[in-house]
Amino acid sequence: MGSEPGLAPTHIDTVNSDICATLQLFDERSNVLDRKWLAAAFKALSDPTRLRIVRLLAANQAQLCVCELVDSLQERQYTISRGLRLLEQAGLVEGEKDGRWVYYSLVEADSSTRGLLHELVASIGGDEACSLDQERLHKRMSLREDGRCRVGIQTESLLEA
Repeated sequence: MGSEPGLAPTHIDTVNSDICATLQLFDERSNVLDRKWLAAAFKALSDPTRLRIVRLLAANQAQLCVCELVDSLQERQYTISRGLRLLEQAGLVEGEKDGRWVYYSLVEADSSTRGLLHELVASIGGDEACSLDQERLHKRMSLREDGRCRVGIQTESLLEA
């Protein structure tokens, strides 16, 4: 995988290089690397939908409710809720209940390891799917009232029957 010798680096080469540099920083910045937490975090992020959820939270540094994530990622509510539950169990996200809505955000970076992981996930992009997710989120956030979601899922095809 990657580019042939003598050819310009591909997007994959750049991403691999960034990941290697970030992982090297984990060792340099952390006195004690919490390997159990890191293994659980990478396991939780191994699913593309969960990675997209965390990427939106990290890139936008915002609290997002389930229905905003459903509309932004174009995934069913069950898939988003289940993904958020697994991310919460891994210590990556936390929820805050506000009436019938639950707003999720990244767990505060209390260590350089967690902070670097947030940076790494936020930097993922460059493809059409990430751009579309971000564009849909931007449109969806414009529906907020007083800075909070109050309209529920708007994508009719994703409404639970």
